[in-house]
Amino acid sequence: MTEVFPNVLRMELPISMPGLGHVNCYALLDDDGAAVIDPGLPGPDTEDAIRHRLKQAGLCETDVHTVIVTHSHPDHFGSANWLAKTAGARIIAYQSFGWGIGAAPDHDHKHGHEVSVDDIQAHRDVVASEAEDANREPISMQERWRKHKGRSSPWGGSPLGPPKIDGKDSKIAKLMMSGDVFPIVSDPVADGDVLRLAGREWFIRHTPGHTADHICLHSPELELFLAGDHVLPTITPHISGTGPSENPLEVFMTSLDKAAATEAVKCVLPAHGNPFENLAERTQDIKRHHHERLDRVKEIGLELGPATVVDFSKKLFKERSWGSMAESETYAHLEFLRQKREADNYTENGKLIYVMR
Repeated sequence: MTEVFPNVLRMELPISMPGLGHVNCYALLDDDGAAVIDPGLPGPDTEDAIRHRLKQAGLCETDVHTVIVTHSHPDHFGSANWLAKTAGARIIAYQSFGWGIGAAPDHDHKHGHEVSVDDIQAHRDVVASEAEDANREPISMQERWRKHKGRSSPWGGSPLGPPKIDGKDSKIAKLMMSGDVFPIVSDPVADGDVLRLAGREWFIRHTPGHTADHICLHSPELELFLAGDHVLPTITPHISGTGPSENPLEVFMTSLDKAAATEAVKCVLPAHGNPFENLAERTQDIKRHHHERLDRVKEIGLELGPATVVDFSKKLFKERSWGSMAESETYAHLEFLRQKREADNYTENGKLIYVMR
């Protein structure tokens, strides 16, 4: 636990996920206790780590009055409900939290902001999935996740969902399928909303791309930008091709430009890795990475001729990364090229085939 700014603590929580050793949970301290951002994975190991980190600051878990979740991945929302139950904390997240498979957006949101294209598509997806029985009880997030997990991919490759370990679901996947893991958002927010945290104003920035429901927080007074997974210092966040947007990579790069245009930012606090400066410069680095990857995809297309997403992914990624995540990101890049009219696709034997123009 380190104090990165007066009354702003960085609490590293251990996680065991590919390429990641920790998630940064930030605590904003005030006279009433603390607001925490992204409280890590579900389970007793994370709960013990949070207790230990808070104790270092002279606090305990019952001092947490607010939990902010930047987006709907389990290493960010996993312990939110535990803090809500233990401390009575409110849970703040984007108004259509849940990959686009969560609750439909509230079109009468109290702050009156326009609903984004991603929100509308998420709403359509939910309506379509529930149309067969309009009178049944609302589907829980666990049930929606079960329906999402294991579905056939739109490109005809590996099933959707987290990879199995030795042919079995991971511990986290099992937790998500049972028990009360998905957070119950008590205070939904929209782009431009203002939160009063630690005695200062924090502006919500909706930054879809990594997920459709991703938000960042910005304090002009402190010149701090809480970036979640949107902008990371040394790695690039996964861009899935299976979200509600038809062109998630383009959405992501537009959100990078939005972050880069934020004024009054001296320090960026990411969800993984160390705090860093030069937000705009880092967003350009990430965009450059994806444009280089797009160029490589086009080269692969010329090498292979008509090919499946799986074929493209095995050329684009090293063998250790093969599987649903690599295919999903490859699909996002191929769809970007298709919508820029630099590629075409067609279906053959249940698989999407892409060919460069």
